[in-house]
Amino acid sequence: MPFPVHALAHRPLTTGAVAELVGLPAVPLVADGFDAVDDEVQRRGWSWEDGLVCESFRTADQYVLCCDSVSPFGDPDARTFLVFGELYPVNPHDESMANGPWLYGLMDRWQEQPGWSGRRPCTDQDCEAVLAQAAQMVTAHLGAPPERTVSSSEALVTGPALTHRIWRTLTHALILGPAADNGPYGYLTHLQLSCTPLSCGPELPSADDEDGLTEWIAGHVDW
Repeated sequence: MPFPVHALAHRPLTTGAVAELVGLPAVPLVADGFDAVDDEVQRRGWSWEDGLVCESFRTADQYVLCCDSVSPFGDPDARTFLVFGELYPVNPHDESMANGPWLYGLMDRWQEQPGWSGRRPCTDQDCEAVLAQAAQMVTAHLGAPPERTVSSSEALVTGPALTHRIWRTLTHALILGPAADNGPYGYLTHLQLSCTPLSCGPELPSADDEDGLTEWIAGHVDW
């Protein structure tokens, strides 16, 4: 039986957005100073974003980009996260959450962004369709399918068990799937593509090591 979701908002991921994210570690270094970062943000047509996700960026293509450092530009050790979807999951174990959709107003803000659309109610299958489309874009850019495909764990994210897909370049891990919102709400779930250094855990666990894969993913996408 499909898992119910109160609401879903998303902007389809593009190969251009994937290329921009993957390319950030290799661009000329922009120091952490605010003025230098602001100059690069404006040059790219980006803007600062603090309403949807705290202390993040809005790219020129209207995705939300989060970073664990002040500057995502030219820092191979930075973790970056491109959010292209947001969902408000039903929690069947918490009656107040399952029957009191009190975060619709925040979901409206995501849905109203340029190029974004929304659906409510929806199901985990609707969310999986968004992730599947995004996976096609990552595969098209990298020229290879994911190395691992695994169902998400309750230890990683609130809501339905959605698919995580993992790719690796020579230096970075790319992980596509659900993630904790790290925003001002604490209950919504991002659909995101993360680009994080392989130094967080270079050895990828085997496909049948579910616990190991969960820990590996958490080590790369938690910030």
